Amino acid sequence: MEHKLVDAVETALGWTGPEPIGHRFARGRTDEEGLVERLLTPQRLLNLVMRRSLYRPQFRVFQKQVEVHPAVYFTDNVSPRGQSIPMVNMNALARLLREGATVILDQANVADPTLEVACRALQWWSGERVQVNVYWTTGEAEGFPLHWDDHDVVVVQLAGEKGWEVRGPSRAAPMYRDADPNSTPSEEVLWSGVMRAGDVMHIPRGHWHRASRAGHGSAGHSLHVTFGITKRTGASWMAWLADWCREQEVFRHDLVRTPGTDDTGLRSAARELVALRTPAEFLTAYERAAGPARQVPHLDVFGPLSSAVCTTNFRPEIHSADSTVEVLGAGQRLVFAAKAEPALRLLLSGRPVVLTEAEAAVGTEVHAVAALLVKEGLCAPLTDELSSGYTGLVTSAGS
Repeated sequence: MEHKLVDAVETALGWTGPEPIGHRFARGRTDEEGLVERLLTPQRLLNLVMRRSLYRPQFRVFQKQVEVHPAVYFTDNVSPRGQSIPMVNMNALARLLREGATVILDQANVADPTLEVACRALQWWSGERVQVNVYWTTGEAEGFPLHWDDHDVVVVQLAGEKGWEVRGPSRAAPMYRDADPNSTPSEEVLWSGVMRAGDVMHIPRGHWHRASRAGHGSAGHSLHVTFGITKRTGASWMAWLADWCREQEVFRHDLVRTPGTDDTGLRSAARELVALRTPAEFLTAYERAAGPARQVPHLDVFGPLSSAVCTTNFRPEIHSADSTVEVLGAGQRLVFAAKAEPALRLLLSGRPVVLTEAEAAVGTEVHAVAALLVKEGLCAPLTDELSSGYTGLVTSAGS
């Protein structure tokens, strides 16, 4: 999927692909016109918060590095029948923001179509899971104290400015579940400065960092997003092997406590399993097995399907044979007649497809192929809201 955000990240950081993710700190700037405003604005963030039922830990507010109790800014919206739905009290939230506060919305991609499409594009690009968190700070509010994340992040400053300090790691490749608490910050300062709208930064896993608006003016604000990229590790591969070992009887037997018991057969089977199921196979299997994304279903009451877009978490595989075409994606294996290949490549490109416009390029079978791909969860109907997530960021197929 060709997406302006992916192009902007590569250009700003001087990358030619996702390989540098997690390997080194990098910083740069994008001059892609209108990109940052297109991704998100403070007004859109407030509108999103107002219209959805959110609760912690997805939505939080901090003042002076301390989390504000949800009771301060949440209220129950009670229907005439007494049904209660927690909603953000926008008046209370406005008071906190006027005083200076940081609003955090985790996994904003599940609620906003533009950020959903951006995360999907980054997933296709990187081959890894991606989620986006939003941070809006007003006044001179301080952010989190010096800390490290257990995943790599790409930071994009969308509005205003914020001061940052980034340090090196104090433990190589720390993990969420680890053998060491890794609680002593590194003394190595890699960069200290100000992020302004259009600036892009990559902070690898384990690098200590903090951000604050202290000293940047009580009338100002800062809006940035962090695209969290959770890469698979050797530990991920070993966990996958543990699932495969159950196929062999030797691994299903109880371990014997008797001293001197011969366990050479078990250890030999473990070595064979490691050699048989390689890390490369694990990476491929992980992407193929990722289930379908959340999407609006297409129902007969809506009439014929008119447009569609591929919504798999990772780029689907298309393999051609003499008389058939095989598609692997969203946990599915589908086989089509060879004549469906042009329609498949168009529909699975990650770009929105208007079916009547696609007929001239790939034939009328595009309607039947699209209907099947939607039914099997590889594509989604291009609703007005979903379409808005692509507008100006991803060109339509055939454009």
